[in-house]
Amino acid sequence: MKILAITACPTGIAHTYMAAEQLERTGKQLGHSIKVETQGAMGIENRLTEADVAGADAVIFASDLPVQGRERFAGVPRILEVPVQLAIKNPAEIFARL
Repeated sequence: MKILAITACPTGIAHTYMAAEQLERTGKQLGHSIKVETQGAMGIENRLTEADVAGADAVIFASDLPVQGRERFAGVPRILEVPVQLAIKNPAEIFARL
């Protein structure tokens, strides 16, 4: 599957990036193509482009905040919203839900 994800936490310093690493690592281990955008204290990093969104099978919002630019994903068939802590502690569960 081609999967996109956005991670964000209230402080945007550690958990945002920890969640991104866990989702990338687990997604690749499960054989998925995954790209993660972080919305942290440094702003948006690794921004997902229209080309990234085209053909995406699913998007994961691992966020405790409103996702910036959420409308970009209106055409993605599956959208899963989870707390950022779940992405850190049990990312495999997230992929099982897709």
